[in-house]
Amino acid sequence: MNMSSLRSTMSYNSKSSFDELRWVIHIRKTLEEELEDDGEFSVSIFNVPKLLMASDPDSYVPQQVAIGPYHYWRPELYEMQRYKLAAAKRFQKQLHTSLKLDNLVDQLTKLEQRIRSCYHKFLDFNCETLLWMMTVDASFLLEFLQVFAIQEGTKVPGVSCSMSHLVDYAGRKSAHNAILRDLVMLENQIPLFVLRKMLEFKFSSLEDADHMLILMFTGLFREISPFKMIEEYPNVQVSESVHLLDFLYDMIVPKLEKQPDTIEAEFQQEEDKEGNENSASDSTYIQQFSSEMWKILSKLNKGPVKMIKKVLVSRPLKVFVKLPWKIISNLPGAKLLKQPVEYFFSGDNEKPENNGNSTSSSHSLIHKPPSVEEITIPSVKELLNSGVRFLPTNGSISSISFDAKTRAFYLPTIGLDVNTQVFLRNLVAYEASVRSGPLVITRYTELMNGIIDSEEDAKILREKGIILNHLKSDQEVANMWNGMSKSLRLSKVPFLDKAIEDVNKYYNSRMKVKAWKFMKVYVFGSWQVLTFLAAICLLLLMALQAFCSVYTCSRFFGLALQPTTD
Repeated sequence: MNMSSLRSTMSYNSKSSFDELRWVIHIRKTLEEELEDDGEFSVSIFNVPKLLMASDPDSYVPQQVAIGPYHYWRPELYEMQRYKLAAAKRFQKQLHTSLKLDNLVDQLTKLEQRIRSCYHKFLDFNCETLLWMMTVDASFLLEFLQVFAIQEGTKVPGVSCSMSHLVDYAGRKSAHNAILRDLVMLENQIPLFVLRKMLEFKFSSLEDADHMLILMFTGLFREISPFKMIEEYPNVQVSESVHLLDFLYDMIVPKLEKQPDTIEAEFQQEEDKEGNENSASDSTYIQQFSSEMWKILSKLNKGPVKMIKKVLVSRPLKVFVKLPWKIISNLPGAKLLKQPVEYFFSGDNEKPENNGNSTSSSHSLIHKPPSVEEITIPSVKELLNSGVRFLPTNGSISSISFDAKTRAFYLPTIGLDVNTQVFLRNLVAYEASVRSGPLVITRYTELMNGIIDSEEDAKILREKGIILNHLKSDQEVANMWNGMSKSLRLSKVPFLDKAIEDVNKYYNSRMKVKAWKFMKVYVFGSWQVLTFLAAICLLLLMALQAFCSVYTCSRFFGLALQPTTD
């Protein structure tokens, strides 16, 4: 069933079963309740944005088990209800003799409004239905997560026989991986304080409950996180996390503080630096151009080249070379060569825009968010051919950097398997929904999408030890990264943007790259320059013809063709 038919069916069912009287009673009851402080209970469980959902629905919609209210009543997922009920019965048996799940539900009644406030979507359930749903789903989730606590060396009850085909310590069973993918989906989360309350009810101690959750979540992180080579895990407290996906996000993404101020300060320094260097760099364009031309001509010493060299070392031309570049560039005919000369000898490899709007446009580019088109970086193969060395790191995303002196591009080692794409996509969706600061995961996926264009790029990173490929082929790796290009909003991440900028600066400074881009932009792609060069050649030929009509040119060319003797 595709997403459109699924949503239409759910919409139809909700309308056909709508009880107006119950709705009015619910509204009255809600308005009569005391107004609570909503600041502590902010929304944390969102619907996946439509743009991301349309790109790959299977990565956001649970396929095996529903946890929480968003997908609870889907028929194909409701088949897992018997396993959930069995897990709830086993959880009840592990409680003290005098306690039952009814007592737990009674305690959760005090948290009903807090539970509802965590969900972005309106929950059209009565109190008892919602709380029993939370209890049963949390029982199943905790029993499944026991596997990872066992892997961490903790003695907990083993998995029951009825759940043995769903859970696999080695993670080789398809059902195990399918449940893993479902548990990290944004729309398949339940509030973390519900899990803490249940374990506190079981162990009679909140500290023991938090310790068990840390073991479970850390073990799950080791299993599903693509960054398996991280040497030191951050100290993330379950009391500060709102749900499982939020905990996993904090384990991967470094804490970044005061990003806007940092970015503005960096841009201000760059702007001041550029302002001081502009006058000096402009005056050196013509000197650099003349120097390059002289190197080429100095190797030739025959025939008409002698005459050209005499002209180049003449006094008028020396005076011309010493003129400021701004004056030379405004001379008739020189305007056409202004952009090519500036492009070839400057560090900036972007094609210059309209001169009149250059100041305002550059100022606006500094303060506006980067667009997708601006996130450009050469592919792995292109960087490798230009001398860049790819080196793996045993760190997180924050370890990404580029050292221009050693030409080393440091990237964290990442393991790719059947669960990676779903995990990363839901991290991106959660990040876009809840984070107001830099989108670190989004920017990282855009970086990997930028450098991996083909199967060969993925193969190079695999051979360098940056990608640990557990998929079928390198082509699948390339397809995975190239399919993760959708993003909702754009932001700057200072350490990632600096690495991208440093790589582009090094790559664009290579003479081979600059020469090819120069030819592509200003020779093959510019009819103005071609027309100007054709006119110059025509004038030179006409001058040569006029010269030869007065003087005998055969003697000049004859001398040029005669072999020289040392």
